Amino acid sequence: MFIPKKVKFRKWQVGRVNPKAFTADTRGTKLSFGSFGLKAESQARVKSNQLEASRKVISRTLTKAGKYWVRIFPDRPFTQKAAQMGMGKGKGDPQGYCFEVLPGRIIFEVDGVDEKIAREALRKAGSKLPVKTRIVARVNK
Repeated sequence: MFIPKKVKFRKWQVGRVNPKAFTADTRGTKLSFGSFGLKAESQARVKSNQLEASRKVISRTLTKAGKYWVRIFPDRPFTQKAAQMGMGKGKGDPQGYCFEVLPGRIIFEVDGVDEKIAREALRKAGSKLPVKTRIVARVNK
């Protein structure tokens, strides 16, 4: 599981975004390591268990031949109140960690295998995530 070793604050504020002023990501939008990548097309919070499920699928599909990189890390804690608890009474307890994915962010990169296997691995991984994704390839110039 992807969890930080230590966090400065146990609970973060919600951090709602105005959808009218919403823009795409500016960092981590280009392929840096691999030949193929999984790019986010929508915005969502990816939890650490969703990221781990995607990573396992990629690892299983690539076998020992290929190499993959995870370009995001969930460091944002999210909270949840107990079941059947009334409104008020403070903020819930931390439940896990997530990462705020904006459109344009590269989530995974793959290299060392042929295009068909790489695309299949990234397609399977994208189906495990709560964001719409697109497979991108490096353009050699």
